[in-house]
Amino acid sequence: MRYFVELAYNGTPFFGWQYQPNQITVQEVLEDAFSLLLKNKIELVGCGRTDTGVHAKQYFAHFDHNDLLTDSYRDKLQYKLNSLLPREIVIHRIFQVEDELHARFSALDRTYKYYVAISKDPFYFPFTYRVYEKLDMEVMNLATEFLLGNQDFTSFSRLHTNVNNNFCEIKVAHWEQLDGQLVFTITANRFLRNMVRAIVGTLLFVGKGKISVADFQNIIQAKDRCKAKVSAPAYALFLERVSYNFLNTDDTDDTD
Repeated sequence: MRYFVELAYNGTPFFGWQYQPNQITVQEVLEDAFSLLLKNKIELVGCGRTDTGVHAKQYFAHFDHNDLLTDSYRDKLQYKLNSLLPREIVIHRIFQVEDELHARFSALDRTYKYYVAISKDPFYFPFTYRVYEKLDMEVMNLATEFLLGNQDFTSFSRLHTNVNNNFCEIKVAHWEQLDGQLVFTITANRFLRNMVRAIVGTLLFVGKGKISVADFQNIIQAKDRCKAKVSAPAYALFLERVSYNFLNTDDTDDTD
């Protein structure tokens, strides 16, 4: 039987989601906890990879288990997991799904947010990237229009990744100002490794007036990572939401 897990994590101490030899990852910590409590080797399949230091406000993973886990058992398991797991990880719910549903491949889209501080505020640290130069948000939003649609984003992908192609369909991309922060929101059916941070880093060059909107469009069309600018730091990036057609992912259960 297949079970989905909804969780959230602060990625600061982890080397991303996916298991890596000799590095601590979210997947490894969770699998160890699930395996211990279920007294069986549990392998979790995540809805996607997050880079080292990136956070997830909403994340889904699935695992298979031979035994039926009743509602009451899952509630107790959730409580025990949250007692056992480090403070950087919380389990929001565990629920049974149809066997063919997959945390990664059944996802319709994913939404990331990136937080940029444009004024000094001790309460933004350490989850926002402080930028001291003046940023033109209007110009940055003009540039984001060239991100929309299904196209090749090789220019914003980490080199030598094991994927069949670099096409992604971006459905939403925009900046907004919230108090002393600029927040970048981007939604797509899939993301390449390092993609959001590379886009943000390049858009910040647009906002500083160091490259034009036309330059940004040319960078996309070049399909060359060397043309894009340096990636923005990981600590200000959050996986905000993952959508499935069988699930209202806004209806979360925050019980600890």
